[in-house]
Amino acid sequence: MKNLFAFLIFSQCVLFDAFAQEEQKRRIVGKLVDQSDQPVPFATAALYHSADSTLHTGVTTEVDGAFAIETTPGAYYLNISSLTHQDQVIGNLTLTVADMDLGIITMTSSSQILEEVLVRGEKSQMELQLDKRVFNVGKDLSNIGGSASSILNNVPSVTVDVDGNVALRGSQNVRILINGKQSGMIGLNPAEALKQIPGDLIESIEVITNPSSRYDAEGEVGILNIVMKKNVRYGLNGSFVANLGHPANYGGSFNINYRKNKTNLIASYGLSYRDRPGRGNSEQAYTSADTSFVYQQTNRRNRTGLSNTGTFGMDYFANQYNTLTTTFSFRYSQNKNNSNLEYLDFNQNNELTNTVIREEIEKEPSINLEGNLMYKKTFERKGQSFNVDLKYIISDETESAQYRQYALSESSVLRQRSFNTEDEKTFLLQADYIQPIGEDGQMEAGLKSSIRLLDNDFSVHQLNESDNWQILSDFDNYLAYDEKIHAAYFMGSNKFGKFFAQAGLRGELSDITTTLKKTNQTNTRKYFNLFPSVHLSYQIDKKQTLQLSYSYRLSRPGFRNLLPFSNFSDSRVFRAGNPELNPEYTHSYEVGHLINMEKGTLLSSAYYRRRTGVIEYITSVDSTGFTTTMPINLSTGDSYGLEFNLTYDPFPWWKLSANANLFRSQNQGQFNDQILKSDTYSWNSRMTSRTTLFQNVDFQAALNYHAPRKTTQGRDLAMYALDLGLAKDILKGNGTISCSVRDLLNSQKRRRIVESAGYYSRSEFQWSPRQVVLSFSYRLNRSKEKQKGNKEDNFGDDE
Repeated sequence: MKNLFAFLIFSQCVLFDAFAQEEQKRRIVGKLVDQSDQPVPFATAALYHSADSTLHTGVTTEVDGAFAIETTPGAYYLNISSLTHQDQVIGNLTLTVADMDLGIITMTSSSQILEEVLVRGEKSQMELQLDKRVFNVGKDLSNIGGSASSILNNVPSVTVDVDGNVALRGSQNVRILINGKQSGMIGLNPAEALKQIPGDLIESIEVITNPSSRYDAEGEVGILNIVMKKNVRYGLNGSFVANLGHPANYGGSFNINYRKNKTNLIASYGLSYRDRPGRGNSEQAYTSADTSFVYQQTNRRNRTGLSNTGTFGMDYFANQYNTLTTTFSFRYSQNKNNSNLEYLDFNQNNELTNTVIREEIEKEPSINLEGNLMYKKTFERKGQSFNVDLKYIISDETESAQYRQYALSESSVLRQRSFNTEDEKTFLLQADYIQPIGEDGQMEAGLKSSIRLLDNDFSVHQLNESDNWQILSDFDNYLAYDEKIHAAYFMGSNKFGKFFAQAGLRGELSDITTTLKKTNQTNTRKYFNLFPSVHLSYQIDKKQTLQLSYSYRLSRPGFRNLLPFSNFSDSRVFRAGNPELNPEYTHSYEVGHLINMEKGTLLSSAYYRRRTGVIEYITSVDSTGFTTTMPINLSTGDSYGLEFNLTYDPFPWWKLSANANLFRSQNQGQFNDQILKSDTYSWNSRMTSRTTLFQNVDFQAALNYHAPRKTTQGRDLAMYALDLGLAKDILKGNGTISCSVRDLLNSQKRRRIVESAGYYSRSEFQWSPRQVVLSFSYRLNRSKEKQKGNKEDNFGDDE
């Protein structure tokens, strides 16, 4: 921790000193009043160069309407804008050796402007771009009071199962980024970490199905980029959210910034408490030449947790071309898991022979700390930039559980306990340079190095007859994971009339060592790969664009897939990892057709993926009924699909969106001399209808459906959910009160069947039942995520 703070402070001091040498400053001052001679606070005064109309700098007026702009001598013009007043331009400002006083400036009010801001400038729920789709979180009422996990489940093409595992176009080999970069906020267990990130802090989700060479090659089906909220508006701005829900879902968050002159201070924080009761049942049947048995299981689980997530930082705009950003992020959670499993054992005559109860109490504290320092330099030439990004991540997670198991027919009680500690340290260094070429072309190059060290200590203890805790040697080891990845990329693009082309090549050197220290097993993998990418587009006419893309990618085994031990909750079903896993490789092809209609858009895509070394979970059972599930590099796979994304607004008060993904997936491999294969046709879809009713009340209904699909050892059955939402603006548009019902029909359950020679398993599980959430949000000096034209001035800096 001390090293993290020292790293940030030292880096700031060095770079701030480099920015200290500046030209002598002059000031342009003035005061804004309305037609009643009342001050106009929080208006934007933007200063532009007269020669080329490029933005130079700007400020926000104070409460008394006064403003003061520091700048260097030169020729400028001033553009003054306010949410409720007409813009005013003051030209021919020639600043020489003295300050300039513009005196009193009277702003003309406009009753129509506010209405235009609040109605016409609304962000759409889905935005289509050349290489990605952007989904604005705030426009989906079913996201109210949710987490990052529930928000992802509402994104077209994305599914989240009841365990929290995220899949894109049917595959869980998807890369999840925060603000375009690897982040410790995702943690060692992404499925659980995403449930703890408050959705109120998320701005949008970007779906990138065929990433360019700019991005890491990790992720078979592409990238999901979670864009967090951040503000660089002048003055004090922010938003505040409070949630209340059932089952217990209490939380609040804020996102604020304060910008004055060259400094922008940012802070966001979210606190949430959730109670997630779950339940399920299963049946296992085993038959062999000399034995057969059947047992049924019912389970009840309850997961409660208090989570804190925050980011604090500062942007320093040294001048028009140099920006330094430093942030510190943290995530701290304290979870408690209780479970009760009941086993009913039957003999071959279907007679109940025994009832066994297993109880678990688990505590799971985790903490993640992340320091980030970024330097950005732009140039006089538009589009030319240089970025350096440094990041240091520390994560610590401990799972400690107590188990109590007993049979109703016996008096003895089996007592066990398990400990699982996971520690991570990651250092990232990245540099990117963009050079424009000609009018529409550019070249881009970059370097990246990451060093990741993880330690996992796992052990299970059992209380013996002497009341002493004894380690079970079959469940005791220490895994050390050392990962070094070095990458470089080069990419070029240009536009030729209606034709646009982008091509790139990325090289990655992977050096990974996995060591099981207690059994002295070491597995070293070192390999270098080249990953090309190509994106082509052709504008058929003003309303139609044709897109074609290709990328070569890999999926390295996740940390938890490598762990030899994972969970001991179920004494009869053990889910383990595999330290011997190799990466998967994927060739991905996609063609798309985009139509811009008068009242909507339609993006139609066809895709094909060829995979080798496909990782799949294999289930095996021994003669005692003990079931083991573990991942192996089982097969090769081919996936074909058609995807449609539609937005359509029949009327100004009615907005429709729909997504459908239809695909065929073929996998074939061999395990223990047995050919395992699957050939499945399946589809999933999401449809949303949002209407504006009387007095600006918004109502939304959304339906998610996932069709059945075959697997190499069985099949997953269909799953669907209906969400409803209602929202109304209050406090003159500065506040919104909302209510949402998630999974109205209480139907979002995982149902799965596994079949193999002599073995049959059927299971059903629901992690969370129907949820009702009431939410209130308040916006300070901000419109409702809507802007007048393009008047949001960042003064040369990206949000």
